[in-house]
Amino acid sequence: MNRKFLKFEIDLDFVLIAVTTSLKDYRICYLINKFLTYNFVKAPDLSVEVRPGEQPILFSIYHFNSDENGTESYFIANKGTDGYLVPEMKEADYFLMIKNYIDENELDSLVSSLNKIPEVVAAVKIDPKKVKSRENLLF
Repeated sequence: MNRKFLKFEIDLDFVLIAVTTSLKDYRICYLINKFLTYNFVKAPDLSVEVRPGEQPILFSIYHFNSDENGTESYFIANKGTDGYLVPEMKEADYFLMIKNYIDENELDSLVSSLNKIPEVVAAVKIDPKKVKSRENLLF
């Protein structure tokens, strides 16, 4: 009997920036809105079933849709009600996810600008393909 195997690859059409800070989500979003050209607005909490069969975990999330360049940006808390969105990156407090197109130079400029905010300890580009729990970032 012949067997056929299907390869399934998730389309990760976004860039990811890990942000480390001691500030609460609303406070860091305020500073990002103030220092950068964003207008993050609180959205209903993101519900993710991290462990199959258990209660979903809620994560704080903010959304900004740029009409200027057609990108969608999300600012998501890594620590939720009962666990982490990306457990292998517990040192990251938040993730800035930018969907649709963003230029590499623009991305480098954004990371540099985030690092200039005094309350941000570190902002680092992350390759979504190297994140083990990348399925948690698909919504």
